[in-house]
Amino acid sequence: MELKEYLTIMGKRKWLITAIVLIACLATGFKSFFYTTPIYSASAKLIVNQAFEYQGMSMLDLSTMQTNITVINSYKEIIQSAAILDKVVEKYPDLKMSADELRGGLGVGSSAESQVMDLSFTGTSYPQAAKAVNAIAQTFKETNPSIMKVDNVNILNKANPDAAAMSINTSPIVLIFISFVVSFMLSVGLVFLIHYLDDTIKTEKDVEAQLELPMLTQITKIDKYGSKSRKPSSTKPSPVKEGSYATLNQ
Repeated sequence: MELKEYLTIMGKRKWLITAIVLIACLATGFKSFFYTTPIYSASAKLIVNQAFEYQGMSMLDLSTMQTNITVINSYKEIIQSAAILDKVVEKYPDLKMSADELRGGLGVGSSAESQVMDLSFTGTSYPQAAKAVNAIAQTFKETNPSIMKVDNVNILNKANPDAAAMSINTSPIVLIFISFVVSFMLSVGLVFLIHYLDDTIKTEKDVEAQLELPMLTQITKIDKYGSKSRKPSSTKPSPVKEGSYATLNQ
């Protein structure tokens, strides 16, 4: 099938394609603008850097660094435990969040072979998310020595509550564009599926493709009561000459 035939098939049902795309884009835009709550994310970084002293100087060696990296997995669990989050709720009542709400918005991660821990917090307000992640980082730093019996956590950077922030939700314009592309592809696929399942003969090309014979004549569509309302023609049918084909009017 050539490109021209593809375009012809799509052109026959262009209104179906247009309707599907229009409905999908309108529905996506309506939901994006009126029923999507903006979500913001704030982050802070911690570093685990336990050292040992040698001749009065703090030193790091490879084994110590490997220990720090290994212990980060334990810290990921501790920082999300009630031992930390309950203290955050107690020390920072202005957050107006429970321990479960803090746990639900908190994300903890670390890069492979790195002593740095990444804390993130998502919420409907960026200043609140920034304050929450800073409170969790500070509380963990202060509480960890009493839990692990070692003071090896420092805060690399905190989130700035006053910084301008964009929501992490995909913008409505992008969502509408994605909806347009997806709905267009689905509607085109539906059109070709309908064409594939439709085995009726509609055009001269369909006859030639199915029967592999040339079409001699064509009967046009007649109204249901057309034969009764029309008066018989007074003209005599013309004779059929040799070498010609007879039509319905002859």
